[in-house]
Amino acid sequence: MEKKASWPWGIIVILLLILMVQECLAGVVIEQVVRDREGNASKVIMYFSESRFRSDHPNGSLTTMIDFKEDRMVMIDHLSKHYVEVKFSQWEREVAGRLKKSVPDTQPKSRKIMVKKTGETATLNGFRTEKVQIFADGELIEENWVTRDVALEEVEKVMDKVALGFSKEFKTEMKESREIYEKIKALGFPILVKDYTIAHGLGGVDVLEVKKLEKKELKDEVFLPPKGYQRIVPDSSKK
Repeated sequence: MEKKASWPWGIIVILLLILMVQECLAGVVIEQVVRDREGNASKVIMYFSESRFRSDHPNGSLTTMIDFKEDRMVMIDHLSKHYVEVKFSQWEREVAGRLKKSVPDTQPKSRKIMVKKTGETATLNGFRTEKVQIFADGELIEENWVTRDVALEEVEKVMDKVALGFSKEFKTEMKESREIYEKIKALGFPILVKDYTIAHGLGGVDVLEVKKLEKKELKDEVFLPPKGYQRIVPDSSKK
């Protein structure tokens, strides 16, 4: 019997996937490897500062930047040197609409979520981590190796906004993921995430691994489209 896939909060980070004046602000840079359901790995570099977020996907030459305070989202194609700028709230609604059309119109069954600390520890990529298991109705669905080695206030500020934003559009669908996010956040930051819903009983599959994490000063230009790039106006924005 096929297992129901959950929406791990680490991946929600990847669904996500701008503009200010020239001054330095404290921030966090995270380099990680994400794998899809076919096992294909891709490198992702994320930048967090105040209410701003940037995600670079070098494999696809794409960058996404979000400014929650200004309700702004910028999507950049480095190969063509073009970028699109839209309201983030509008993008959320459009994505929510497409996803709702692509999935069956049924209410997901509410499951009892339990997060269990195992006491097992390991050093992964220089981080001291502890193994945490996530169960849904008694079935193991996810394994997180979390760390408390670093203070991640900047990351949590942005992640809270991401989780809250999608929760508004998918109140029922995201209820379980929101619950998992809150429980994991209280224990630490995931360095390695294993998904047990993909292999259907054959063991956990690594879907996210943090390779590097550092706190550093981020200039506002990090959250700006590169100079010389051309802005493309979507047809929907012209109306």
